[in-house]
Amino acid sequence: MVFYIRKNKFTFLLLFVIFLLLAALAPFYLPNKFFFDAYTIVIDLYNEAGYIGSYPLSMTFYRITKLGSIPFPMVALIQFPILFFILYKIGIPAKFHVVTIKNVVTYLGMLMIAVFISMPSKEFITYIYTSSIVFLYKSETISFKKLLYLSMAILIIFGIMFRPYFVLIPVIAIGMYWITFIKLKNKTIMTVAYGLLIAIFLSLSYGLVKGEYFSASTREELNQLRLNAEASNTIILSPIPADTWYGESVGIIYGFFSVNVPLNGLKHILSPQVVGFIIWQLLLFWILLVRFSWCLKDRKKYIRELWILLIILSYFIIQGIFEPDLGSAVRHKIGMFPLIYYAFYYEDFRKKLSTAV
Repeated sequence: MVFYIRKNKFTFLLLFVIFLLLAALAPFYLPNKFFFDAYTIVIDLYNEAGYIGSYPLSMTFYRITKLGSIPFPMVALIQFPILFFILYKIGIPAKFHVVTIKNVVTYLGMLMIAVFISMPSKEFITYIYTSSIVFLYKSETISFKKLLYLSMAILIIFGIMFRPYFVLIPVIAIGMYWITFIKLKNKTIMTVAYGLLIAIFLSLSYGLVKGEYFSASTREELNQLRLNAEASNTIILSPIPADTWYGESVGIIYGFFSVNVPLNGLKHILSPQVVGFIIWQLLLFWILLVRFSWCLKDRKKYIRELWILLIILSYFIIQGIFEPDLGSAVRHKIGMFPLIYYAFYYEDFRKKLSTAV
């Protein structure tokens, strides 16, 4: 009896084995800065464990599951297969074995799962939680209106319990959706641009109420303290102070480009890992914009995929407000990888669903 495995599945399994080994060996080759969050979560020096907030909830999770009390290589051997199994359940694209730009970006994203989520991590929780949105949109038994409400509720609940800025995703995504009905030249780019304007409006409105804008009270305040700290070479600081309405507006736009089209990061040309992150983010953003434009051309046919992309792009816009540095931006994108993976290959998953029905 001849055992046969399709090339796409073989590629998927091969990458799984290679990256699993890299994940398990991560503590032996990654610098200590990669494990700062992991140690903070595991040690819980100030007894912060709880059920509201990213650190408190992560500390509680790793305490209850006992994953915080075993060596990091063992954590990787448990967590990494779970993360890859989620991708497997989403589906393996038919041409996953073919070397294309899209597939290479995906391969590198999978590698970053091994690098960033091979230890106790807040992104492990984000990854699992956001994957629930993908499975909602893949379901053929739930009406579109219901799954849209459910996905927005999932984001809001996650924002309330884990990361507050997730609450802004539905607001920006819905705003961008209505903008797509306006006749605009280069609708793809202009929809994202208006999404940025919505984010700026939200921040300025918050500033009127609280007296301090979003980025000024988060990213800018943190990075001012980190200016001369170790491993602060990729921090994102607004070119002008963010304590005025125009300074905050410039800061949000600058932050958006810094984390999604980070050409300004090429000043770190002598740091191969930084250049690698930059190239990956440029290609990732470009591919998502192309797919967004496809969905806009036939929104009725691709309505589910359109909303997945609106969620992703809204998240990318929000990253421009809160991300303190390039490394954090990449790490947090990996937490959204199930959504990105689905958006990359939605034609394959659509075919599988239509075949199954």
